[in-house]
Amino acid sequence: MQQTETLNIQTSTDIVLVRQAVRQMAVEIGLSLVDQTKIVTAASELARNTLDYGGGGTVKLEMLQEGRKRGLRLTFEDQGPGIPNIEMALKDGFTTGSGLGMGLGGAKRLANEFEIQSAVGEGTRIVIVRWK
Repeated sequence: MQQTETLNIQTSTDIVLVRQAVRQMAVEIGLSLVDQTKIVTAASELARNTLDYGGGGTVKLEMLQEGRKRGLRLTFEDQGPGIPNIEMALKDGFTTGSGLGMGLGGAKRLANEFEIQSAVGEGTRIVIVRWK
């Protein structure tokens, strides 16, 4: 697998492909089974949000190396309606759809690093990193 890969998220099938690609990279960098599950679960949640709330977008997968430390960075981007209140959106139980409202907050807890940028009418960019 490449060091960097960008995948489109336009259909539910794409979410499955994102999960598979993330798992493959996580295995390649040597993440434990628990950490693989955490990053794949977070990726699945964020890919679903990209599709359902952002109207589709992309995810960029990047293998990271900092000295002896290895990791996986995922950058989700869409040009959807944006998130008007990020603080509220990160709270468990908050949803603008029919879900449980665990997606963003859950993804944040499953990652070692989490960054979100969103502008109403412009879209959302979420970056997560899981380190070995």
